Amino acid sequence: MVEGLVFEQHVSKSASGPTRVTNAKVGLIQFCVSPPKTDMESNVVVSDYAQMDRILREERNYILQMVKKIKASGCNVLLIQKSILRDAVTELSLHYLAKAKIMVIKDIERDDIEFISKTLGCLPISHIDHMKPEKLGSAGLAEEVNVGSEKIVKITEIEKRGRTTTVLVRGSNKLVLGEAERSLHDALCVVKCLVQKRFLVAGGGAPEIEVSRGLASWSKTLEGTASYCVRAFAEAFEAVPYTLAENAGLNAIQIVTELKARHANGELHAGINVRRGCITNIYEENVVQPLLVSTSAISLASECVRMILKIDDVVPVR
Repeated sequence: MVEGLVFEQHVSKSASGPTRVTNAKVGLIQFCVSPPKTDMESNVVVSDYAQMDRILREERNYILQMVKKIKASGCNVLLIQKSILRDAVTELSLHYLAKAKIMVIKDIERDDIEFISKTLGCLPISHIDHMKPEKLGSAGLAEEVNVGSEKIVKITEIEKRGRTTTVLVRGSNKLVLGEAERSLHDALCVVKCLVQKRFLVAGGGAPEIEVSRGLASWSKTLEGTASYCVRAFAEAFEAVPYTLAENAGLNAIQIVTELKARHANGELHAGINVRRGCITNIYEENVVQPLLVSTSAISLASECVRMILKIDDVVPVR
């Protein structure tokens, strides 16, 4: 776990630029440090060496002025957004940036700009004239480190980091990495659900069976179509423990019948114990789930059924 940011992109050090910067002033730019191109496709015909020298000289002066403005702002770590129209940086611009002792990390994805901006406390800069010290982020250390056979860039000791923390996941292959990422995502979603609604209920199908039993009892007090609707809604809740028992390789009919009987006897926390293959007090087994997960599933399923019931007819289209 890294208390800061981690980038998969490597430091651009083709011109022997720095790979470790202390007291970093981070600039996040959305423009290219390279010679401009015309809006339309065009060809420039050079007839003699004097014209060629002039073009190269103007190109060097243009890039040099940009680097001077970046250096004057106090920036020593430059994050450059990925460009699709032209090269974000050239070998010449990397050379001048390396001379100015500025660490360069290019090909930052557009989707990550907002997250990086909030984490580092900097503002995205869309034009070279907007390079100002107040738009830079501050960090204690920015460095490229080796992690196994790969290299990553870490920015730590961020002055205005907020609550951002990076989890670096490593694995022997992409399959292991993907599984680890999914597990981590599931865990974060559980925490998110608990933050939004701070209640836990028993797992193992216990709450669904209890709600089903309560609705079934209530349906007996109703008359007409309302009674049939509530009873069908109650029976639909039995699909959760039934599916859980099937996935665990148990006899679903026998398990659900026993579960309903245990709840009818007042055992509110009785649920399906997948490890033991029987019905136990699920709270004592520490099997719980966020309340928001159950309520969201019920709400989404109910909305889906309501949408289907609103369909009057199906028109075939060829």
